[in-house]
Amino acid sequence: GLNENAFYDPANFTFPAGSYVCEVEVDRDTGATQIVAFTAVDDFGKVINPMIVEGQVHGGLAQGIGQALTEGCRYDNTGQLVTGSFSDYAIPRAGDVPLFKLDTRETPCTHNPLGVKGCGEAGAIGAPAAVMNAITDALGVKDIPMPATAQTVWRSMHKAA
Repeated sequence: GLNENAFYDPANFTFPAGSYVCEVEVDRDTGATQIVAFTAVDDFGKVINPMIVEGQVHGGLAQGIGQALTEGCRYDNTGQLVTGSFSDYAIPRAGDVPLFKLDTRETPCTHNPLGVKGCGEAGAIGAPAAVMNAITDALGVKDIPMPATAQTVWRSMHKAA
């Protein structure tokens, strides 16, 4: 057989870093989850346009919350996708997301002249983990599959009881 070893470590990576905290309330009768607080703190290096960065993070957080709570591909028993349109696929609406508390820290990137780092995916990457960790912590369970719909959460609560 063939053997190969490879390692990719360019000197000019510009990864951002962040920390996200989510607080949820879970209705014990229905399993419905409501996000009551969400704080995101990111280090994007030098922020050139704060409004654009805030909008990117807001959109990413909404996307990540949707992944965690509502969005899921469903198929019928013949393999046909049944959630292939906006009328069937549960994307979050404005009422499904809280007002976010956002902040940034600045550690300038040393690999580019502006000292910037990417911000486009940050909210979407951190939000699902923060939401799911908040739910499992609130319920005292180890794991809940995504999306954590009311039905999924209710089943997890009763399975753990």
